[in-house]
Amino acid sequence: MEPATTKPVATKRERYYRQSLGAVYGRIKQSRVLMVGAGGIGCELLKNLVLTGFAEIHIVDLDTIDLSNLNRQFLFRHEHIKKSKALVAKESAGKFNPHVKLEAHHANIKDPQFNIDWFASFQLVFNALDNIDARRHVNKMCLAANVPLIESGTTGFNGQVQVIIKGKSECYDCNTKETPKTFPVCTIRSTPSQPIHCIVWAKSYLFTEVFGTSEDEVPDFDHTEDSENAAEIENLRKEAHALKEIRKSMGSDDFPRKIFEKVFTDDIHRLRNMEDMWKTRQKPTALDFETVSKSSGGEAGDSVAKRDQDTWNLAENFTVFCNSLRRLSRRLQQAQEGETNGVSQVLSFDKDDDDTLDFVASSANIRSIIFGIESRSKFDIKQMAGNIIPAIATTNAMTASLCVLQAFKIMRGDLNKAKMVFLERSGARVVNSESLRPPNPDCPVCGVMSSRLVVDPLRATLNDLVQDILKSDLGYGDEFSINNEVGTLYDPDLEDNLSKKFSELGVGADSFLTIIDDDEENPRVNLSLSISEKSLPEDSKPVVLSQSLDIPRKRTVDSSQAEQHTNGTTEPPAAPGKRKRAGSGSLDEPGIEGQKVAKRGKVQDTDQEDDLILVDGPSQGAIVIDD
Repeated sequence: MEPATTKPVATKRERYYRQSLGAVYGRIKQSRVLMVGAGGIGCELLKNLVLTGFAEIHIVDLDTIDLSNLNRQFLFRHEHIKKSKALVAKESAGKFNPHVKLEAHHANIKDPQFNIDWFASFQLVFNALDNIDARRHVNKMCLAANVPLIESGTTGFNGQVQVIIKGKSECYDCNTKETPKTFPVCTIRSTPSQPIHCIVWAKSYLFTEVFGTSEDEVPDFDHTEDSENAAEIENLRKEAHALKEIRKSMGSDDFPRKIFEKVFTDDIHRLRNMEDMWKTRQKPTALDFETVSKSSGGEAGDSVAKRDQDTWNLAENFTVFCNSLRRLSRRLQQAQEGETNGVSQVLSFDKDDDDTLDFVASSANIRSIIFGIESRSKFDIKQMAGNIIPAIATTNAMTASLCVLQAFKIMRGDLNKAKMVFLERSGARVVNSESLRPPNPDCPVCGVMSSRLVVDPLRATLNDLVQDILKSDLGYGDEFSINNEVGTLYDPDLEDNLSKKFSELGVGADSFLTIIDDDEENPRVNLSLSISEKSLPEDSKPVVLSQSLDIPRKRTVDSSQAEQHTNGTTEPPAAPGKRKRAGSGSLDEPGIEGQKVAKRGKVQDTDQEDDLILVDGPSQGAIVIDD
């Protein structure tokens, strides 16, 4: 007698899901989604996705866990400091629902492995980023892969959730972004690329580490079950021990040397050894205390610090760094000698306190020099460091929940019910929404014709694209240009690159080319080509379009009407009653697509990481710490 087969019994958790979500749970249970960013919003969002029962969730984040994260990023604990956010988030969130498949990637979302085909394998993508460049990249990749994207962002008590669906709603770049009043600093600990990253590192990490609460105050843990991370745990113990010894030596002659060698020598060497982090960016340069000390000369730190509108060189920053360390050490020791009731005394940063400002300014500039970033004057740093506002955990939690609610509508196919949602503490209602706006036909990202161009990397030249595809197949005239993110590769006045292969021009797999029709009478909309490399038969063309194209023409706008609507400015004003978008306008920088593309006579290597946000006046807004 054959044993009776039994039908799998739904778990109690699944019964609750079906009762709450109805038929859409069947789709959720089989879905594959991507979450980019595992910081403030990301921790809350991952928890929601896991508890909702999404079948497979991929997490991408390049950052590592910092002590300052622990007040709001609840998936992380003290023992996780300096570990990968993505890997720890996977481990912690997996305990909430063991039936969900989690995949973590400690990597940059812009790495070549995350190509268009990879994005296309997901039913839905969630952005939980505070990095503008990465946001734009994910937006462009989702449009190219035709995958719905749920974009989110927070600024203090304000938050925003935006649903982006190709051809049906605005994309992230449909609206020209305002000049930033806030600055995201998610990567200040690992891969700074702007002066503000180094300033926040000096103020929120190093100053607090030395004169406030130290990461050394991490309790001992039993790591017997953490054998896979034994090397990382050992590194953490070594750094904690080194820090403990440094704090013990406060007030000694060697104190500045020990601080300097830990944060500007040893920690930099450790970062340099993380090879995956520097595949697409320049490695930092570790400094030697003796070498820098000999170059500092005899000028006193006090006299250098008074020149607050000058940009100090490395030697001058070193002098101020050592001098301010000694001043702050004396202050803290005096405060500790007079402490009562066993309460440990610490120092707090104040932009009007010369001792603390000198320390932050010199530390930030030394770190900027290490990472090849422009240094700033003490005057500028005072304006920037005085406006750092921490992120708020409650705002992150509410924003993450709104992301999932919008995801339900996408999973149901109820796109007409999807909304742009805002959190506004100052309004009559905390949560407000408006219907999705249609795509901006003039958007440089989604208001274009998109296609894939297959190229044979061994044979294809730029001339093959110009002659065989653009002129012969698509009917372009003589007036057009070919551009990539670096600059112009071809136009009627720049033909030097025609004979060069795509590889010589730095155009590889999963990169993008933009074709701009400059015909004065009836130009086509821009054509965006994503590059796919493949060996093609010798008797075929070395470049092939993946589909036939009928490129529409640009719409014509009456000049008088445009002037009336824009009031003589370069962008239209916000629609009446439109709310300020906390996750886009206030967190963003001006659109790089709107800037004039620089022509290049020859292809040159450029450092794309040197995209600095410069603050020149005292009226700049707050800096949001949301990493």
